[in-house]
Amino acid sequence: MSTARHRVWRPARPLDVAATWGTLRRGAGDPCWRVVDGELWRGVRAPTGPATLRLARRSPDSPVAAQAWGPGAEWLLDGLPGMLGEGDDDEGFVPVHAPVAHALRRHPGWRTPRTGLVLESLVPAVVEQKVTGQEAFSGWRRVVQRFGDVAPGPGAALRLRVPPSVPTLSGIPSWEWLRAGVSPQRADTVARVVQVAARLEECVGMSSSRARARLTAVPGVGVWTAAETAQRALGDADAVSFGDYHVAANIGYALTGETVDDHGLVELLAPYAGHRYRVQRLLGLSGAGRPRRGPRMAPRGHLPVSRSRGG
Repeated sequence: MSTARHRVWRPARPLDVAATWGTLRRGAGDPCWRVVDGELWRGVRAPTGPATLRLARRSPDSPVAAQAWGPGAEWLLDGLPGMLGEGDDDEGFVPVHAPVAHALRRHPGWRTPRTGLVLESLVPAVVEQKVTGQEAFSGWRRVVQRFGDVAPGPGAALRLRVPPSVPTLSGIPSWEWLRAGVSPQRADTVARVVQVAARLEECVGMSSSRARARLTAVPGVGVWTAAETAQRALGDADAVSFGDYHVAANIGYALTGETVDDHGLVELLAPYAGHRYRVQRLLGLSGAGRPRRGPRMAPRGHLPVSRSRGG
């Protein structure tokens, strides 16, 4: 078992770890995420290598106590405050709709995360393109369980996994993507992403507009995929998930009682320029949105999904 590294950090502002990092979890069966006795465990592939991260907090007012194992441990602990949104600047964010003000009061400890790990968010977002949530999460889960690494240190006993490395992702054959339930179009986009992985990781040091431009320069990475990445990896509080099947309609209904499309959403969120994703996430945390009517979209059954591992 590798030696643990430790860090204790006291946030300067209210911090809700579960809410802040909730979007990093790719579904209930995410192999890179475990909660054990109230402690959060994550398998992370840092630039310096794989790591197991354990976060513990006795109360909302107590410090965040972190332990990490593996080659990526020091990198993770050094960057932990930023990953948990320490640099999230909400200056100028003024709720102009009652539901937004209500959501902010309910979730004062939510912060826009900034993991600094572009591919960690981008590749799963590609896998999640234009499919149901069930398909998206199960597809990525199968890929991680089949091709990811066992998490270092005590992560192994928890059956925690670390996402596949860039060389591993680039070497996954087409039939393995199909077995995981990932269509050829999405698998091809992942292949293009990993070919320019180093260039994409540079987005961390760019302005929001330059980062989005670089991300969307990859064929198959559109506005939605870039936004889903920027929300998590780059701390972009303005990166709305335009093009999502639900987001525009849910926000429109929450704020006006009527559903809107993306064009309507642009107008509706204009007063929140610079903080439009902040509105999206706060409303999502509060459960605000249109009521569900009718059956959910059924998962498609045309891909030869293998259920022998991770299914």
